[in-house]
Amino acid sequence: MSLFDAFFMGWQQDVKLAILPPLACALFRLAFITYFGPKKLTRWGKAKLYHCFRYGFWWGMDFNAYAYLVPLVLVTIPGVVLPWYFDLGNTIRLVLITVYLVVLYVLFWTKMIFYYHYHDIINNNILFGKNADKGNLADIFFNQNHGGWILLSFIPYIALCWYAGGLLLGISAVPFIELDNAYLQYSANTLMFLFSIAMFYWFRFGGTFRHRNKPEWDEVPMIVKEDVFLGKATVDDLVALEIVLKHPAPEFVSKNDEEAIKSIQKICPEFSGGRDNPLFHFRHMAKGARIKKPRHIFFLLGESQCQTPFDSIYDKLHLMDASKRFQQEPGTVTIANFQPAGMISQTALGSILLGLYDCDLELNEKKGIWSCDISKIPTSLAGQLKRLGYHTSFWYGGSLNWGSLVHFIPAVGFDEAHGGPDFCPPGSPQTWLGVYDHIFLDSVAEHIKSNPQEELQFHFIYTTSNHGPYNLPYHEYGLDIDRLMPEMPDSLRRDNVEARRFMGVCYADRCLMEFVKRMKNEYSDSLFIITGDHSAAVLPFGKGILPRSEATVRENMLTAFYMHHADLTWDMLNNNVLGEHQNILPTIMELIAPQGFEYYSLKSSLTESIDHVVTPYSWMNRLEIGYYKDKIRQQLMESAESVATDHGVEDYLEEKNSLQDVTGWLVRHMEIVQ
Repeated sequence: MSLFDAFFMGWQQDVKLAILPPLACALFRLAFITYFGPKKLTRWGKAKLYHCFRYGFWWGMDFNAYAYLVPLVLVTIPGVVLPWYFDLGNTIRLVLITVYLVVLYVLFWTKMIFYYHYHDIINNNILFGKNADKGNLADIFFNQNHGGWILLSFIPYIALCWYAGGLLLGISAVPFIELDNAYLQYSANTLMFLFSIAMFYWFRFGGTFRHRNKPEWDEVPMIVKEDVFLGKATVDDLVALEIVLKHPAPEFVSKNDEEAIKSIQKICPEFSGGRDNPLFHFRHMAKGARIKKPRHIFFLLGESQCQTPFDSIYDKLHLMDASKRFQQEPGTVTIANFQPAGMISQTALGSILLGLYDCDLELNEKKGIWSCDISKIPTSLAGQLKRLGYHTSFWYGGSLNWGSLVHFIPAVGFDEAHGGPDFCPPGSPQTWLGVYDHIFLDSVAEHIKSNPQEELQFHFIYTTSNHGPYNLPYHEYGLDIDRLMPEMPDSLRRDNVEARRFMGVCYADRCLMEFVKRMKNEYSDSLFIITGDHSAAVLPFGKGILPRSEATVRENMLTAFYMHHADLTWDMLNNNVLGEHQNILPTIMELIAPQGFEYYSLKSSLTESIDHVVTPYSWMNRLEIGYYKDKIRQQLMESAESVATDHGVEDYLEEKNSLQDVTGWLVRHMEIVQ
């Protein structure tokens, strides 16, 4: 066999195996659409599916083309001059392609699990896992996402990859053309070699030889992109991971200072840049107390407590009956359209406590914040309540090592910080995230009662149990899914994972309201603020709960919010129907602070008229709600039926950018707060 015959034979083997990765990606895409898609595969329409798979194929070739190039360079070309290596070529090729296919399989399951929890493909939130409790992640993986079966599936998958690769390699190769003229033969050989290289670039650049024409998100066909879910399905998992790793920090963090100043001045005209702290320009003067100043303020942040199960269209599920009863009591006001300041726990918590948007930067993990001068963060929740005379305490059901709270909580102004495992009874049962809610909240109540203090008290209390894998012994606590939800569809009743999730939501709600009831009896003049840290995937669609098969933007975004004080009336909150986390601090100030008291807040109080709400993630007014990442807009309404979606919409974008730039400025100029 001539040297070039060896090359041509090896090249054919490389081409055969290169079929497998794009085929695997297509099958993974099909599985994702079939399992998570809001409608049956046959209802998408041939044109949409065609362009989804077509564009996904070419975009995925940005990586899959290397499944052809790597063996060409590492196996075929060396095998031309090393006969013994040529003989091992097929085995080496099988090893390489199997390893690559396993990587794709790992990412496929990563995407499936990530979408299950976050309703999105792999995005920047996955980077937060580096600071997450790895035990908690493992607990969720094995107990909520059937992790054991997923790991076992790797055995037949690897065997199938090896077998499929062997079948392809077993297809007979054809010899290269033989010409009598030596010059023509060398020319043909050269052209073939150049073709083998050009082939890589043509596939990698998406069927073109121009790098600038490579597929990317902006060029996804509109017929696909206008459907949010199908647009996400177009992106191969390795491509999605590449996007995350290329952009680990949001673009606004590295924004030019001159541009940032102009942006911030749109919401803060007095800001001058340099060492000027923009937060000091968000000063407000309280108009005078509206309720009797409470000796105790309880800020209850319920893990994953969202608005969805409060909506009347889900009444038959009885998930939030305890809170609903409390909402009907005199002195309780509720806002049903309330946006969180973050999409996951750490960013929401950090935003609330700092009084500015974390913007997915995990400010709680930044050492520059830990060592800051709290007086340089005038918007701080605890810092401002201390100025009103309150002794501030932070109570968390889990360990204070989570999210570096042991450093972050004192830095943002709290006098005390307590983690559940440290003050709950020894041996208290707990998930990987924290002590069971009823034990945690009972222990908080006992500590407050047994340590009476003369000064005013502010207690920030953060629960943990409304969280996957929902494996608490609910039956021991009187929760039976059949008695709880007699109207539940049979398809859900037979789903043990969903049944546990429903009982977990109900359990967390009951625990929270039992604590409120106890503290209300002990301290009748208390002010209670109850909200969730973020929304969560509570309801499985397509199982008979509603006619529609997917959540609305409102359901994906909104958390719950209600306040209680004996003197509180609806008109004190100006009959507002909109709000968000950053409205809470100024509302407290306007309810209890004396006239002329100076406080700082990015947003206004709920005692003023709120006609729209903007966060770095979403926006809403009294008619519509939008999500910036997907550039979509829907009506702001409860609806059992599907809600029409407008695409390519980014309302209030200038205000959103200005809010982000405030955070970006402080991160780039950390010396301002140190």
